[in-house]
This record gives sequence, C-alpha cells and structure tokens, in this order.
Amino acid sequence: MDLQTTYLGLKLKHPIVASSSPISRSLDGIKRMEDAGAAAITLFSLFEEQIRFENESFDFLSEAGTESFAESLSYFPAVADYRVGPDSYLELIRKASAACQVPIIASLNGTTNAGWTEYARLMAEAGAKAIELNVYYIPADLETTGRDVEQRYVDVIQAVRAAVSVPVAVKLNPFFSAFGDMAKRCVGAGADGLVLFNRFYQPDFDLEELEVVPDLELSSAGEIRLPLLWIAVLHGRLKCSLAATRGVETGKEVIKYVMAGADAVMTTSALLRNGVGHLQTLLNQTREWMERHNYDSIAQMKGSMSQLKVADPSAFERANYIKVLQSYKSPYAT
Repeated sequence: MDLQTTYLGLKLKHPIVASSSPISRSLDGIKRMEDAGAAAITLFSLFEEQIRFENESFDFLSEAGTESFAESLSYFPAVADYRVGPDSYLELIRKASAACQVPIIASLNGTTNAGWTEYARLMAEAGAKAIELNVYYIPADLETTGRDVEQRYVDVIQAVRAAVSVPVAVKLNPFFSAFGDMAKRCVGAGADGLVLFNRFYQPDFDLEELEVVPDLELSSAGEIRLPLLWIAVLHGRLKCSLAATRGVETGKEVIKYVMAGADAVMTTSALLRNGVGHLQTLLNQTREWMERHNYDSIAQMKGSMSQLKVADPSAFERANYIKVLQSYKSPYAT
C-alpha cells in the first residue's frame, strides 16, 4: 500500500502531519512526534509581537495601528515570559532540521506586512523546509471593510513570499463573504498551499472577577464539516496544496479529508488529549480502512469525493442545506 503524498512540493511518507502545538516547543517533543510517525512537523507559532519586542520596536506597535492590536496589547505577555524567543526559535529549527528526517515547517503568526515578515527568510536559512503563515486578525474596527481585511492578508502573503524561496502555506479562517475568491487571491499573491481552517479563540467572561479572560477549547471531530466542504470545493480548481486542520480525532477524519482532496491532514488537539503516540493510531486506522475497502494508495483516494468528482455536485451547495432541513425528524415535532 502506497501512503505517500506531496504537500507544498515536499514528498511525505503519508498525509498525517503534526500541526502547530506546544509539543513542538522542545527538540525532545519534536523528536517524539517524529518517532510516533508524523510525516512532517509544523512548529509552534512565532508571533509578530514577539519579533517586535525582540527588535525593541514595541513603541511603533503601540502608536501605529493600535485598533488592530487592542487584544494583543492587553493579553500578550512580556517576551521574558516565553521560554522560546525569536533567536531561540531559529536555533530550535536548526537542531530539529539536523536531528529529524521529516520536514520541519516553521510557523509565523501576524497581521501586518511590516518588517517582521523578513524573519521568514531567517527561518528558511535555519533549515525550515516551508513556512506556514497564520494571519490571525479580528477586524473589530467598525470602519474596516471586508476588502480591507482581504487586502491585509494579500499584503502579508506577498511580503513573506518576497522574502523566501521555500514554499509558503497560509492558514486561513473561513469568515470571508466569498471564500473561494479569497482562496484564489491568496494563491495569486504567492501562497503555495492553503491550510483550512484556523480557529478563532474567542475570549470568555469571568463572572466572579468581571474580567474578559482567554479560554482555549480543543477541537472535536464534529468540527470537520466546514473544512471538509471547502477542501472538496477547491480541490482541482486551484494550483496549490491543500491541508486540512480541525477535528482530526480518528482515522475516519483523515480518510474523509483525503477523499475531499487534502494533500496533508494535520492534527493537534488529538495529540494534546491522547499523547503523541496517537499519531501511530491515526496511521494504523487509516491503513486498516484502506485495506478493508481495497484502496492501494493515497493517490487513488485523493479527491475522489471532491465536488468535481461526485455524482451530485449540488450536494456541496444549497441542495444539501434544503435536504438537511427537510430530512430531520424530531420526536417533539407536531
């Protein structure tokens, strides 16, 4: 059975990739994920704010575009609170690239196209085989238009693309009015791959202290539907790699994403819940399912359930919405 796939031009032994997580903060954690079977490893994110702190440029951040960074100004801890800063991040890339056989993908997280994007070049020089770009931006300013938000993404992609020769993937959120057009714009700006989808971690309220507090909930398999839809729609229509990230709990989610058209399937929450050994479980479950259903390769499965391949393409559009609402039966309905 041939489980190989190609993601961002990188040949992977299978499609299951360890996505950005706290496990990758140390070389030991990275090695444990490789030993458990990860086909590639995306490191935890280095934030634009961290780089600005390191460059002693936080005054600029405070004075220019504070409407864009209101949340980070309140929540972002001092760089001393981070065990791994920008320089240490580069050193970790060097050590991981030397110690691991699988590709190491660096992760940059930011919202502007200012000088911090040049840091992508240093990541590539340190040994990163690709850059995953995470543009995490909440347009809380009521004067900001949808096109302004989209242009911000395009500007960041172009800045990073200009800085590096290695492949660049963009981790997107689904909250665009016309996601297909936005995906095309990202690829046109230089993205070699799209990672679908980023999760927005909205704050919660502490009712005792009357404070807004950060709160993280790990994803679950029920969240697979939205990325599954858009990977199936985009497969075969864009000249870029597609990666799925959200809700990967078992081999079933891996198989569904590959059938939709994903080149790589990324997981974090399942590893945080079950330990890095769960990577091997995901791989074994995928292989066993393929054997039972007489699939010889990942290539044979990939995109077989995409919108371009299914018998009823309308199932991905309004027809599915109507069928779902009409088919649901409740014992309490009169």
